Amino acid sequence: MSFGQFISILKARWWVAALIFGLTVLTTLVISLLMPKQYVATASVVVDMKPDLLSGSFPGMMMPTYMATQVDVIQSDRVAQKVVRNLKLTENPQVRQQWLDATKGEGSVEAWLAETFQKSLDVKPSRESNVISVSYKAPDPRFATGLANAFVQAYLDTTLELRVDPAKQYSNFFDTRSKEARAALEAAQARLSAFQSEKGIIANDERLDVENSRLNELSSQLVALQAVSSESGSRQAQAQGASGDKLQEVLNNPIISNLKVEQARSEARLQELSSKLGDSHPQVIEIKANIAETRKRIESETNRVTGGVTVSNTINKQRLAEVRASLEAQREKVLHLKAVRDEGSVIVRDVENAQRSYDAVLSRLTQTNLESQTTQSNVNILTQATQPLEASSPKVLRNTLLSVVIGAVLAIASAMALELMDRRVRAVEDIAAAVGLPVLGLIPKPNAKRGKGVSPLSLMQQRLIKSLPAPKRSA
Repeated sequence: MSFGQFISILKARWWVAALIFGLTVLTTLVISLLMPKQYVATASVVVDMKPDLLSGSFPGMMMPTYMATQVDVIQSDRVAQKVVRNLKLTENPQVRQQWLDATKGEGSVEAWLAETFQKSLDVKPSRESNVISVSYKAPDPRFATGLANAFVQAYLDTTLELRVDPAKQYSNFFDTRSKEARAALEAAQARLSAFQSEKGIIANDERLDVENSRLNELSSQLVALQAVSSESGSRQAQAQGASGDKLQEVLNNPIISNLKVEQARSEARLQELSSKLGDSHPQVIEIKANIAETRKRIESETNRVTGGVTVSNTINKQRLAEVRASLEAQREKVLHLKAVRDEGSVIVRDVENAQRSYDAVLSRLTQTNLESQTTQSNVNILTQATQPLEASSPKVLRNTLLSVVIGAVLAIASAMALELMDRRVRAVEDIAAAVGLPVLGLIPKPNAKRGKGVSPLSLMQQRLIKSLPAPKRSA
C-alpha cells in the first residue's frame, strides 16, 4: 500500500476515525476525572552494613541477596499483621463490619487487613546504596502517611525480633548447658579431692619428687656398698689364705709389730748364745721357749686381726643386702607413686577439660545474653513519610496525552479494518491492481472546474503508469 492509497482511505473513512479518536480521548478524560484521587506517602530506611558490635561478624550482610531479603521481610505477612496490631485496627467496629461484609466471617480480621494493606504497599530498594523506600497509596493522604510510617516501624520491630528471638533461644540453651558443665566440673573436682585425700597427695609431683630423691640416694649407697663389699671380700679371701700375715691391717698393727721386733731380738740373742753356749744351755733353751711363745702370740694376734676383716666383710654384705632390699622396696614405691600420679593426672585433665568447657559455654552464654537484651538493630529510619500535598493518581494530563496517541492508533486501525472489509477503488493503483492492466489515462470529473493557474486534472488523476506523457492543455 502506497502513501497515496493510505491518505485516500483516511479521507474516505475520516468520520469513523474521528469518532473513534474522539470517543477514546473523551472516555479517558471522563474516567480520569471520575477516578478517586490516590495519594502516595513514602518513607525510607537505611540498612547498616557495619559488623556486629557484639559478635564482631557480618551476619550475612555482604551477600548479594541480603537487600532482597529485607524487601521480602517488609512485604511479609508478619510485618503487615504487626501494623494491624500496632494500630489496633481490630478493635474498630467499622473495620470489623467491613471484614464481615467482605469475608462473611471467614478467617481472621487481622489477616484480612494485612492482606488488604499489602496490596497498596510498594517497596523499592536502591540499586547503588543500602536505602529502601517504603511507599503506601491510599485515597486519604493522612492515612497513606500513617500506614507508610507504620510499616517502617513494624519492619524495625520485626528486624529486632528476628535478631533477639534466636539470641533468647540460644541463651536458654547455653544456660542449660552451663549448668550441666558446672555440675560436671564440680563432680570432677570432687573426684580429684577424694583421690588426693585417699592417696595422701597434697601436690601431684611433691611426694613423687621426695621418693625419687630417696631412690637415687639408695642407688648411690648401693653402688658404694657394692665397692666396699667387694674390697672386704677380697681382703677376707686374702686373710683366710696363706698370705694373711701380709694384710695391711696386720702389717700396721702395733702389737704385732712389737711382737715381731721382740721375736727378731730374741732370735738374734739365740743365735749369739747358741754360738757361745751351745744348744743345750739353759739360757738358749729359755730363749727358744720365749721365741716360740712370741710366735704364738703373733699368730694369735694375726688371727684376731684377720678375724676382724671377716667380720667387717660380713657386716658389709649385710649392709649391702639391706640397702638392696630398701632399694627394691623404694623402687616399688616409686612405681606405685607413678601409677598413682598417672591416675591423678587423668583426673586433673578431666577437671581441666571440664573447666575449659564450662568457660566456653559461660562465654557464649554471656554473649547471647547481651544479644538477647539488645534494643538496636542494623536498620534505621532515614526519612519518615510526610503527608503528600498532591495526588499521585489519576494523572489527567498524562492520561489525556496517552489517550491521544492510543486514539489515533485505534482510529487509523479502525479505518484500515473497514477498508479491508469493504474494498473500493480510490486511486489509480487500485485500478491497476484490480484489472491487472496499466492505466493509460484519466477522465476528469464532470464537475471539475478550470481556473487560471489550476490544472484541469488533480495530481492523482494526472498520474500515468509506465511513464506515459501527460495530456496536453487545450489552447
